[in-house]
Amino acid sequence: MRLPLLYYKFFRYEYWPMLLFYIPILPYWLYLAIKNKSFAYFSVANPGIELGGFFGESKSEILALIDQHYLPKSIKVKNKTDFNLIINQLKLNQINFPLIAKPDVGERGDRVSKINNEAELITYHLNANLNYIIQEFIDYEFEFGILYSRLPNSQTGEVSSVTLKEFLTVIGDGTSTILQLMQQNTRARFQIKRLKMQMGNEINRTPLLHEKVLLEPIGNHCRGTRFINYNHIINQKLHQTFDKISLPINGFYYGRYDLKVKTIEDLMLGETIKIMELNGASSEPGHIYDTSFTLFKAYKDMRYHWKRLADISAIHIKKGLKPVSFSVIIKTYCKFVLLKK
Repeated sequence: MRLPLLYYKFFRYEYWPMLLFYIPILPYWLYLAIKNKSFAYFSVANPGIELGGFFGESKSEILALIDQHYLPKSIKVKNKTDFNLIINQLKLNQINFPLIAKPDVGERGDRVSKINNEAELITYHLNANLNYIIQEFIDYEFEFGILYSRLPNSQTGEVSSVTLKEFLTVIGDGTSTILQLMQQNTRARFQIKRLKMQMGNEINRTPLLHEKVLLEPIGNHCRGTRFINYNHIINQKLHQTFDKISLPINGFYYGRYDLKVKTIEDLMLGETIKIMELNGASSEPGHIYDTSFTLFKAYKDMRYHWKRLADISAIHIKKGLKPVSFSVIIKTYCKFVLLKK
């Protein structure tokens, strides 16, 4: 029996609104804030990133801190740039279609799009009212979220969360349309309204038997991607690999890498890694959204990471760094919301 979506929204916390999920553990955040004598203590966690990477940071500025060896080819496009200049920059940097376009300042996959041709890029550009980034599309098999942190008084850090991202797909049975297959898939059912607009008549196509149809190429949870707990691969080699990547990044101590890699072994060795984004103080341990997790275990892991973030911030505060006023955090958020409209 197919249960209504309301059932999953109520009983599976991965579908809860963000505020509802965080309310039960806000008292612990309040305790950490009082302990650090600041409601914005996290703003000094990563001194090399604006507001510690909690909100409103420039993705392109953060990526510029990372060794280019680990990055896809990319360009930053300023709002209202002449489109011909963009095409010239793509040619100069040898970035071909398909490609990824996303806001330079954005949250939770907002306006991230796979662009297949010049016509689609024109449409994206005309509708963009903010600076954005164009990245080459990395067609590697595996996409991960890797949360890494390091205490400022240590030369070694730790990987504490590994999340494998399984893109939203359906498998053809030879008789059902893509829409009908989506209606049989709980995760896909949440995306039907959006994908009807995005796919057009393609959604009524009948895939061949066993044909795998990729519905969403963007690895974001709110767009149907399944987050799978992959913490079992964490070992000393993985810690060392991300020490090697992270130590040269000036002012970075806590955050999540969103990356693609050809094989699991390559991830362990630090080979073929392509980092699409590096998020700062607001980074979540994505593995807690694995469907096998209980809410209690999710909150336990969240508390661990919040404490880790607070410990890093406390060391920086003792060294003389001053957190911003919490009003700055609120103003930054409000400014971002207004710019999106």
